Amino acid sequence: MDMNNRERAPSDRRRYLPSLDWILNYRRADLAGDCTAGFVVAVMLAPQGMAYALLAGLPPEMGLYSSILPLIIYAVLGTSRALSVGPMAVISLMVASGLAPLAAAGSDRYVELALSLALLVGMIKIIMALLRFGFLADLLSHAVISGYTSAAALIIIADQVRHLLGLPLPRQGVFYQSITGLMGGWQPNVYTACLGLASVGFLLISKDPLRRFLKRLGLSDGQVVPLVQGAPLALVAAAAVWVWGMGWADGAGVAIVGTLPRGLPSLDLPSFSADIVRDLLPLALAISLVSFTGSIAVAKSLTSRRRQRLEANWELLGLGAANVGAALSGGVAVTGGLSRSLVNSAAGANTGLASVITAFLIAIVVLFFTPLFYHLPRAALAAIIAVAAARIIDLRTALHIWRYSKADAASLGATFLAVLVLGVEQGIAIGVGASLLLLLWRTSTPRVVELGRLDDGELFRSVAHHRVRTYDPILILRIDESLYFANANQLERQLLNEVAERPQIDHLVLVFSAVNYVDASALETLGRLNEELAAAGVDMHLAEVKERIMHSFSKTDFPQLLKAGCIYASTHEAIEALNRPKQASYHI
Repeated sequence: MDMNNRERAPSDRRRYLPSLDWILNYRRADLAGDCTAGFVVAVMLAPQGMAYALLAGLPPEMGLYSSILPLIIYAVLGTSRALSVGPMAVISLMVASGLAPLAAAGSDRYVELALSLALLVGMIKIIMALLRFGFLADLLSHAVISGYTSAAALIIIADQVRHLLGLPLPRQGVFYQSITGLMGGWQPNVYTACLGLASVGFLLISKDPLRRFLKRLGLSDGQVVPLVQGAPLALVAAAAVWVWGMGWADGAGVAIVGTLPRGLPSLDLPSFSADIVRDLLPLALAISLVSFTGSIAVAKSLTSRRRQRLEANWELLGLGAANVGAALSGGVAVTGGLSRSLVNSAAGANTGLASVITAFLIAIVVLFFTPLFYHLPRAALAAIIAVAAARIIDLRTALHIWRYSKADAASLGATFLAVLVLGVEQGIAIGVGASLLLLLWRTSTPRVVELGRLDDGELFRSVAHHRVRTYDPILILRIDESLYFANANQLERQLLNEVAERPQIDHLVLVFSAVNYVDASALETLGRLNEELAAAGVDMHLAEVKERIMHSFSKTDFPQLLKAGCIYASTHEAIEALNRPKQASYHI
């Protein structure tokens, strides 16, 4: 009895609070990896957080605030032990483009709306979790995700050019507007441009080239990762010292971050009213779907490597609560980031404690070190954003999808172009619509395959691809699609045409081995098809019907409409029962 209780305890704890698994069973051996990962991600997240807040049109300190309480909340409620939560470039872009029509970027109203948006995103995810809507992540296909991330990356890069070069241009939410703005207002600040381009070059060199150089020196992975991932923080420090020492903020007109508030933010509930919900709900829904889909994809990849379990609805709850925490603590909307999570895992994160340590270190920065960021040039932060965005342009996936499926490639292309031309939210909506239309198109014409007996055994294969035996009085057709309202009538027409072309047919055997679902409309069509075939002197038979479908059939009078014994467990059994072949022939 005690043994059974011990075996059930972990699953019971996981059911009510996933983090209890590692909290109550924490191993001393995991501490070193968690501490290392927590430190490395904090070094990476501090400059990233400020950069992504600026990308969203918000004060940079809000990016730091988003990297404290949300991380702790997700560590407690999330099921992935390596997912790193925080601000993300694409989500920040969606915030900026969605709030731009409602308020001026950086204004008090804009900040208030951003906090309300984070709260609304969190509430939507929590409601989705309670309703067990984790499956909604599947609405965004891989092609749509690749299309919108690549297009969003181009929009981000085009928007950051003005900061990299010191161009006096307003923010544009659409790609072509950013490009036309750059072409029409080409008056760069030489000092800012030199600093911005040098920052980009440093970040590019500090990735793969620096990693290869350090590996040639004989450093271990544990030593290489902190040095490589610390490059953005090193850039921030060096750029701030340079601007301060050269006096570029005053004499050269280089834009700097300026004064950042010192100390932890107070917990406060953002404004929330019916008008705010009405204005922000479409944007919040889009961010919720995009952020959850991206997070769950990253989390699945990491947990599969570690052979750990991932629960989509707990992920929704954890991410939703993290966004509520961001709203209450003065932060922006957060989600799981790919690059940070990979770094977190590579640096040795074993449990959620790594994220708690990251949050603690960011809190230390906010408490004591924000004055050091005063002379930080915005061009350096723009370089961090632009280089990070460039790395999410997914050409390899686009080429792979193009080779594999032109229809999926069309969905990717439609999403990509829609995001560039119309904006992120509209582009994602078009991408989802294109995916659903593609699904309807693929399933609206069910594939029907004629089968014959392979050799003299019990296997039946396609007449078009194998040398098989067929029987003139019997037509065997396998339906390779689930049946529902959109394809039922098309299936009826196909089957009647097949029978009409073979006047010698007395029996039609429909093989249901590939049919997983039959809805009420399709069932009605099958009943009508049986009547039409009977009127033509043809008996309809079913074979290999799955138990779940048979159980649904048994609740209706459909089985009684067929002749007695016309439903068979296998195709072989059906042919044996109808074994009165007048003539056999071979097809190649």
